[in-house]
Amino acid sequence: MAPAFLLSLREGLEAALIVSVTMSVLARTRRTELLPPAWLGVALAAGLSVLTALALSWIGAELEGPAEQVFEGTTMIFAAVLLTWMILWMRAQGREIQQRLEADVRRTALAGHRRAVFAITFLAVLREGVETALFLTAASFRADAAGTLFGGLSGLAASAILGWGLYKTTLRLDLRRFFQVTGFLLLLFAAGLVAQGVHEFNEVGLIPTLAGPIWDLSPVLSEETPAGGLLKALFGYNADPSLTEAMAYVGYLVTLALALRPARPQLVPSAKA
Repeated sequence: MAPAFLLSLREGLEAALIVSVTMSVLARTRRTELLPPAWLGVALAAGLSVLTALALSWIGAELEGPAEQVFEGTTMIFAAVLLTWMILWMRAQGREIQQRLEADVRRTALAGHRRAVFAITFLAVLREGVETALFLTAASFRADAAGTLFGGLSGLAASAILGWGLYKTTLRLDLRRFFQVTGFLLLLFAAGLVAQGVHEFNEVGLIPTLAGPIWDLSPVLSEETPAGGLLKALFGYNADPSLTEAMAYVGYLVTLALALRPARPQLVPSAKA
């Protein structure tokens, strides 16, 4: 439940921020006649996101045997790649997003473009909604479906409340710190998705195990215990991983650490006399 809550909270808050900025600009510019198309965009995007989640769940339920494992492994790795890209992009562009969004909405509102206002909210909510559907589908492969659904709905409800509070300026939230902390946790979650995806491919023989299991911690911390189950859901813990599974987990984290390391300042050579 915890990963689903965290995923939907972050994705939902990103969508809520875009919607709240749009509604706030429309209110400040007194273009309230553009509110209906903005809310229509939100509603249609939310509906399409739900349909996407249902379609992914249906596909997973219809498949059996090796086809199901290939689908789960592919979904997990694709979700990890998308999640990583999203967090890194937000880290690089996050400071300028709100300013650019406000400028675009203000320009659109003053011009009275109903379709453009609809497109802003529709595309924003659809992007976050489809990503949430994919992430929750991947998370459900490592936890029970009921817990994933409850956690996802709880996260979306919390993000809606936070978005409303930000819109009404009754809430002060350090968004930069929030996205930093959740981004770090979700990157660890993504590492677990990569390893678990490799595990599924090990099961069907698409990726060799090379050696496995390389250790077995089941007597100490089994995945069936509450603590082991939580670690599995959050970080992809496996008590008896194969060598390729462990390599995938460590390789992902090492690659990520290299990508996130701060650039060294270039030394300017001193001018010779």
